[in-house]
Amino acid sequence: MKKSKELTGNIFIIERADFDALLASLIQHKYQLIGPTVRNATIELCEIGGTNDLPVGWTDAQNEGTYSLEKRNDKALFGFASGQHSWKQFLHLPTVRLWKTNANGLSTESAEEEHPDRSVAFIGARSCDLHAISIQDKIFLDSLYADRSYKLRRRDVFIVAVNCTKPGGTCFCSSMKTGPKATSSFDLALTEIINDHQHFFVTEVGTERGKEILNEIPHHAASREQVASMEELIAGASRTMGRLLNTDNIKNMLYRNYEHPRWNDVAARCLSCANCTMVCPTCFCTTIEDDTSLQGDNAERRRKWDSCFTLDFSYIHGGSVRSSVKSRYRQWLIHKLAAWIDQFGVSGCVGCGRCITWCPVGIDITKEANAIRASEKISSTT
Repeated sequence: MKKSKELTGNIFIIERADFDALLASLIQHKYQLIGPTVRNATIELCEIGGTNDLPVGWTDAQNEGTYSLEKRNDKALFGFASGQHSWKQFLHLPTVRLWKTNANGLSTESAEEEHPDRSVAFIGARSCDLHAISIQDKIFLDSLYADRSYKLRRRDVFIVAVNCTKPGGTCFCSSMKTGPKATSSFDLALTEIINDHQHFFVTEVGTERGKEILNEIPHHAASREQVASMEELIAGASRTMGRLLNTDNIKNMLYRNYEHPRWNDVAARCLSCANCTMVCPTCFCTTIEDDTSLQGDNAERRRKWDSCFTLDFSYIHGGSVRSSVKSRYRQWLIHKLAAWIDQFGVSGCVGCGRCITWCPVGIDITKEANAIRASEKISSTT
């Protein structure tokens, strides 16, 4: 008897022609869609209204300190790597008003900004960014003092993940075991496949919410061949990462090399501009600013994103703790790849490569860490 080609379970097919129905269903459920779109010669994340807003037929070329858009030879909706924006900006807001007072000293605002009017759906989140969101969950939710602003925005997010089939030039999620396939923290996970006049999405259901949305749109069971095509594309992406990072015992390796001469080398190139921390999907440093109106009748306090690369960030009475570029870069890299593990039980790097692409002088975190490791091997053989 001939075996059936159809699979049972939670893997289905959404045809390209029915992808619009997926977005329409989310809108009908009062979700605000946040997804990628072409703007300012990059692919940015912002509110979208439908498929036409996506970067249809576009890809990006990324390398050390370089980024450019390029046309594809097909009509892929998600044929690009992660851009400079991450989903962090919609959960851990760049600016949050903590309180506001008037001339009478009466509080006129709650301790946090109001919850958004609508729930949010993230369209096209990559596996590295899902891991980044999980890391920020640890920081802002899984502690004694949960961040109310983050909690309000995080709880109702619907996530449509997209598995990577062609990594960017600076990606190294495979080294960090954070991709390219989404394995958790999604409602629906899509793998876009275009071949032989076919264009469809292999779709995995991650939650009951995801199942409910999928049941409202046309779909059908995935065949074994379609699932095999998905697995082959994802495996190919894992083999062709733009960067590699050896993470074996990386925490202790970096701790051993706190005074390594490589820090002087990178400090000579680093501009201390903070680009790497601004584009990083896990960095969470903030500062507090107080503002008073010119009339003196009201004042407010705001929390804003900050960076450990700024001189003022470590300022205490008498001066900054980390006054040199060397000390600030070392603090960032060792915290990201080593101390974060002690602090939160997980690495602070998800291998998205943004810090490499958007560094004006092309400093590569993988090269810096690998160079320190390589010098240990050389010294041990001499």
